[in-house]
Amino acid sequence: MKGEWYYLYRAVDKTGQTIDFLLTVQRDEHAAKCFLTKVIHRHGVPEKITIDGSAANEAAIKSYNAEHWTAITIRIGKPSMSGKLAGKTVVYCRDRTDALRNGSAYT
Repeated sequence: MKGEWYYLYRAVDKTGQTIDFLLTVQRDEHAAKCFLTKVIHRHGVPEKITIDGSAANEAAIKSYNAEHWTAITIRIGKPSMSGKLAGKTVVYCRDRTDALRNGSAYT
């Protein structure tokens, strides 16, 4: 905007419709966590989130999970030719009991 570089954080629903967005000057864990908290406050805690592989996004979700005792699954994707993300799923659990309950490896 006006010759300045901004990062777009965008939350979409299952159908691909944008439900919230944020433009920031920085792409860091603080900005990602602020956006994540805002979206969760407005729309509730999701079961999983697909991200583009940004370390800041992943760190923000891990931090949110630890602070709020949630187990949001992080899906790391790469943009495909259609513009959608496709990738692998990583589950971050709070403790070994939670990992066994979810049927995942302890991470």
